[in-house]
Amino acid sequence: MKWPRASGILLHPTSLPGPYGIGDLGPGAVNFLDFLAVGHQKRWQVLPLNPTGYGNSPYAGLSAFAGNPLLISPGRLLDDSLLMPGDVQHVPDFPRERVDYGRAIPWKMALLRTAYARFRRDQPPALAADFSRFRARQAHWLADYALFAALKDAHAGRPWTEWPSPLAMREPAALDEARARLAEDIAFHELTQFLFFRQWVALRADARARGIRIIGDVAIFVAHDSADVWAHRELFQLNKGGLPTVVAGVPPDYFSATGQRWGNPLYRWDVLKQQGYGWWIERLRATLELVDIIRLDHFRGFHAYWEIPAECETAVEGRWAPGPGAALFAAIRADLGDLPLIAEDLGQITLGVHRLRQKLELPGMRVLQFGFGGNAKNQHLPHNFTRDTAVYTGTHDNDTTRGWFTSVGEREREHVLRYLHSDEEGVVEAMVRAAFASVAALAVVPLADVLDLGSVARMNFPSRAAGNWEWRVTQEQLTPSLSKRLAQLSSLYGR
Repeated sequence: MKWPRASGILLHPTSLPGPYGIGDLGPGAVNFLDFLAVGHQKRWQVLPLNPTGYGNSPYAGLSAFAGNPLLISPGRLLDDSLLMPGDVQHVPDFPRERVDYGRAIPWKMALLRTAYARFRRDQPPALAADFSRFRARQAHWLADYALFAALKDAHAGRPWTEWPSPLAMREPAALDEARARLAEDIAFHELTQFLFFRQWVALRADARARGIRIIGDVAIFVAHDSADVWAHRELFQLNKGGLPTVVAGVPPDYFSATGQRWGNPLYRWDVLKQQGYGWWIERLRATLELVDIIRLDHFRGFHAYWEIPAECETAVEGRWAPGPGAALFAAIRADLGDLPLIAEDLGQITLGVHRLRQKLELPGMRVLQFGFGGNAKNQHLPHNFTRDTAVYTGTHDNDTTRGWFTSVGEREREHVLRYLHSDEEGVVEAMVRAAFASVAALAVVPLADVLDLGSVARMNFPSRAAGNWEWRVTQEQLTPSLSKRLAQLSSLYGR
């Protein structure tokens, strides 16, 4: 497909400003859209929107289809009369510049229980009719997810493999008994999904009205402790007890002598192929109900992925195994048409991965922070870009550009300053300008780089188990002068 020249900002909704402990889909999100529109930004990129589990990572969601209930806006629930002003009269003193998940989650979930109780009591006719239609339309995933979430609540959040065997193995009689016993909790989780989708659809309409298209993220793998694996064990390489026999990761490299052991279960691509890749088709169909463009995370895994025996503690003993290749995308296109996909082709990219991306005619990714310290042939330097490229100053897994520049060695720092014709004070602005000025069809900048913030605004430390996904922007930081500067860059470089 043809990609128009455009630019945008990367900001996950949890990082939006607002008074309720975590960014949500209410007024703070609309204000951010206004900030983008005034800045002539035509793209808003978000991370996966799925409900998160332990560690709060959007890349370890409890479902590949469901939405994160923590993003539901209390403000919009007030508009729907599912909350009353007294329900939010005593909001805890949450920090404004980070998410305190330990406090925000129980408070927000209790608020959603209040909204559910009012819905059940009042049964507002229009909302109730919309909810009924939503349940019917999304039944192919919603029923399993709501039951999974209710069972997880009933078992104190433990992984499904630690539930009683009849439930873990989905014995019909045990599931029927659980549906009857947990009917109220199941209905609660169904309603929270309805409310999330209702609010997101409204926000997406607000974005479209401002000429903004949303870029969403699809992680290639799913979490083992998810409704997807629990409900579709036949699609994953598991033993009789439901535990993975092999797991995902990446091999040892310059950055890690033992590689990375992510721990996600790996697909049985042979079974998926026999089924016409139906689960993947439905996954992308569902994602396109929420976003306009999809970034495929870890695209190289569709060509070949690193398979690690589950008993191994590191990635050292893994091996490359063939992915589905072009056959998966042929099936997807046959059903869904020519989709707006971006291939995240970072890491150890072979000629085979490169050829697969070219065959599919997908734009690849370049990250400016990866361009320096070597020679002029580095593919992440703007003079080596081709038009079929999405360029980023950094990603959610990187330090902010200011934090990165502060930590690199002297040789790399000098290379950055020479290449960008910049001094140290202006280096972040120069990096942003280089992205906008490049030939790449799409330029995306994390909001923390637009604000020139240090490592305090970093979203994720891949090697750290806790303390991630916490940074938030405040409304005061989204200034008119910042929008004006973005607008000037977009105008100057035809974005």
